Amino acid sequence: MSDFYFLLLPVILLVAVVVIYNGIIGKFNAVDRAWASVLTQERQKNKIIPHVEKLVEEDKLHESSVLADVTRLRNSIEELGKQSSAAPDTVRLAEAERHTASLLQGLKVAVEAYPELKASDLYTKLMAEISEQQEQIGAALRIFNRNVEEFNNAIQMFPGSLVNSLLNHKQPVQSFTDAEAQDGFDYKPNL
Repeated sequence: MSDFYFLLLPVILLVAVVVIYNGIIGKFNAVDRAWASVLTQERQKNKIIPHVEKLVEEDKLHESSVLADVTRLRNSIEELGKQSSAAPDTVRLAEAERHTASLLQGLKVAVEAYPELKASDLYTKLMAEISEQQEQIGAALRIFNRNVEEFNNAIQMFPGSLVNSLLNHKQPVQSFTDAEAQDGFDYKPNL
């Protein structure tokens, strides 16, 4: 009977290692899928850009910085798609989000300079579409950050850290943070 327990212990240990290993892989794949969703939402903005350019040209807003903001946004979204590594590039994503904020600010300034623009059907539709895209990106980022937290916990907490160091060798993934939003927020947790 003691031989049975002696053999049962390694089997239980092996099953536990396999479950933890597969859990780490599953959580990593969830991070990857969530990042793909973020990129998809960012690329949706690219579909709006030609309409913004049309608006800028039709309403002769060339003297404003809106056209430059459109170009910077397009380039930053394209750079997101050209990732050389499999790891999510949250720095490039933050850059694209800064360019989006700059474009929105430029459009708001243009409306102040050209009040008739506010009545434009195209402008109204574009602002609604951009706002909806930003909401979708925000939702995708929340899902991404939640998956990053679960993955990082899985590889940094015992026994997952042991299995990861021996078998998986996965590195923690950086969650997305908005430095601009943090700068405007007085409270900083004592981490």
